[in-house]
Amino acid sequence: QVQLVESGGGLVQAGGSLRLSCTASGSIGSMVAMGWYRQAPGKQRELVARITRGGTTNYLDSVKGRFTISRGNANSVVYLQMNSLKPEDTALYSCNALIIRSDYWGPGTQVTVSS
Repeated sequence: QVQLVESGGGLVQAGGSLRLSCTASGSIGSMVAMGWYRQAPGKQRELVARITRGGTTNYLDSVKGRFTISRGNANSVVYLQMNSLKPEDTALYSCNALIIRSDYWGPGTQVTVSS
């Protein structure tokens, strides 16, 4: 079993920054990638950023240059540094772990950007 716990969400003004953290525990030895998804009300969930076991990253076009995904010293921790936040970044941000062929999800952390 795998558990994911997120932290770092909150309310911030446009132009501000937030840093999200996700810690994975349990049977994570075969982790393929970790990433962040977001879902705004009335919209589909979308991949924001992902980092593979080998360190390859990919980003949603609208966050490139503003968001950075990184890993902690332990590969079980992943961060999402979000700068120059915009109101359209408001969403529930969920951590995802791909382990072999199974997806695991955290409960999510709310990010709200006021204009």
